[in-house]
Amino acid sequence: MSFAAPSWFPATESVEDELARRGVSRREFMEYCSSLCIVLGVGKSEAPRMAAAILADRRPSVIWIQLQECTGCVESVIRTSEPSIGTLVLDQISLDFSHTLMAAAGHAAESAAAAAMAAEKGKYLLVVTGSIPLADDGIYLTIGGRTAKVILEEAAEGAAAIIALGACAHWGSVQAARPNPTGAVGVSEVIKNRPVVNIAGCPPIADVVTATVAHFLTFGRLPAVDGDGRPLFAYGARIHDQCPKRANFDAGQFVEKFDDEGARKGWCLYEVGCKGPATFSPCPIFQWNSHTDWPIGAGHPCIGCTERGFWDTMTPFYGRLPDVGGFGIESKVDILGAALAIGATAGVVAHAAATSVHQMRERKRSLPVVDPTSGGPGTPKA
Repeated sequence: MSFAAPSWFPATESVEDELARRGVSRREFMEYCSSLCIVLGVGKSEAPRMAAAILADRRPSVIWIQLQECTGCVESVIRTSEPSIGTLVLDQISLDFSHTLMAAAGHAAESAAAAAMAAEKGKYLLVVTGSIPLADDGIYLTIGGRTAKVILEEAAEGAAAIIALGACAHWGSVQAARPNPTGAVGVSEVIKNRPVVNIAGCPPIADVVTATVAHFLTFGRLPAVDGDGRPLFAYGARIHDQCPKRANFDAGQFVEKFDDEGARKGWCLYEVGCKGPATFSPCPIFQWNSHTDWPIGAGHPCIGCTERGFWDTMTPFYGRLPDVGGFGIESKVDILGAALAIGATAGVVAHAAATSVHQMRERKRSLPVVDPTSGGPGTPKA
């Protein structure tokens, strides 16, 4: 991230010049834009348009406010093991306010925020981390004598769009867990007159933020969202359906306790509390720390942190979810065989269901057609 006038970004140097100076070729940049378009689900044909938006001379203004939170979301977004193209793209925004990342403090920081909001009114992208406490007139969080609700409403008034970043801004997170003493809520519970997208997770994956910002820069709007306001390109599929341990689940190969033989063999973590079957997230695809690994890959069950209310609905974190349908091939082969024999395919995974349907169609083609008026077989089907 960079601020309005970073020393390494000369006023006369274009974004394309800066990328070249950092060793990013035009081909690499276009490949990155194509990949990003695929991730966003808009098609590779939009890559030139995305490239043009990112390389535009005008660096879009971003105001980042932090409310009732732990700063983990900021750490997630800025943490990288090496400068990636995604990081360089985010470098090209003008991050005009972020009290964690900027050098200024106190009145100087507040003045910078006010000036940026006034200068870019109706144009800036507002990023919000943290929940908004509403109980007792919002006294549980005040900054510069103003409550979180007032700060959010003032910042949202001139925003073109809002990114609610992380579980706290999404729905309130741990502060909103029962009994929710501060009355914590997410951004969309307070702001109703501006487009809001929820980048879910505790913390969220930085690549989702990069892609969402790139979509906004390219198309002038936020990406399509699901029923909970999360970008469909990232939260459109369950972890369970993308997990590399899915084959172990279907085979009935489970870790029964940490560091048992199943754990050492990398079997499914469902029995020790994995919430992957109830969690929509791109963790298996995007992963963390420059695509190094992710919780399940490291041997820890998913806790469902991208889901609304997960502190209440997914706990105890090491307790097993209610029964989730699957094959259990090695432990229930007789039951499975009987089920397939009578055509009971409900509850099996999609690829197995498709195979069964194909086999049944082939068998039907080989059977004679029964004429109901004659009571006997008719001419076999062609």
